[in-house]
Amino acid sequence: MPPHLTEVDGRPVTLWPHGEPVDPGDPDAAPWEEAAVLLARLHGTQLRPPTAAGPPAPRGARPAVTPPYEPPSGAVPPPREPPVGELTPPREPPVGELMPPCGPLASTLTQPCGPPVGTAGPPLALPAMRGPAKAALAVARMCAARPGDPVVEPVLAAWRLLPAWARDEAPAPAHRSHFLCHGDLHLGQLVRHPATRGPWLLIDIDDAGLGDAAWDLARPAAWYAAGLLSPEVWFRFLDAYRAAGGPAVRAEGDPWPELDVAARALTVQTAALALAKSAAEDRAPDEVEQLVIDACARIASLPPELAAEHSS
Repeated sequence: MPPHLTEVDGRPVTLWPHGEPVDPGDPDAAPWEEAAVLLARLHGTQLRPPTAAGPPAPRGARPAVTPPYEPPSGAVPPPREPPVGELTPPREPPVGELMPPCGPLASTLTQPCGPPVGTAGPPLALPAMRGPAKAALAVARMCAARPGDPVVEPVLAAWRLLPAWARDEAPAPAHRSHFLCHGDLHLGQLVRHPATRGPWLLIDIDDAGLGDAAWDLARPAAWYAAGLLSPEVWFRFLDAYRAAGGPAVRAEGDPWPELDVAARALTVQTAALALAKSAAEDRAPDEVEQLVIDACARIASLPPELAAEHSS
């Protein structure tokens, strides 16, 4: 298989092995805990620039990865990343491991992250995570599908209350923008591989990059806030993420100071896509779509000082 397949609008397009997807008819039975652990490991990945110690990394070696946390006493540590220079033998990924892509990001991540050891150079360059850009595109699509339609006003009002970085109009706050993120987490991004018997794996990294890790938790958070995800399932997901050392939210207490902006943005994105899709199909929004649109109306009714409270 060629290491580089193609690009669309400057973004790589990747090809993935066949796996068994989540049953879309039973979201409560989805592997929420496994997804949370995968995200925690992804968000904890730290790409380091070369150091002055040790021999030069050979071409094709992967950049060193710093473990995201020290597991509690008695816990099973995450799978070891091979040191720079060590070849990774072919194997099936263990439970909880990210599925390696067959396409361009695999090629990118297997290159040395800079010039030979001992010379100056930046770490491996990664694009920005595309979450805010996808939200902005969804709003633009809604406006194009329903020009002048008053039904879009609550969604637009909720959109305007978001900080500029969440609307893809400014960089994310520096202290929140250095995490390696998936960028488009939903249940369709989880598969068992090998099919029917393998572990759950996280696929489709075409929108991955550096950004606010809370964005990857925002879709289930938005579903929970809109009443589409039960409290039991939400807390299973959140607790598993925290137990795995995920850095997007504080280790205990209220997670919403970190999640609020991203969850509101994903609510707007989901509502905007619902309105665009229903317009294209010449129908009214269905019951689930209307719940998300109604959630935007509630967000739009927030006093400005409350809407801005967690904007940074």
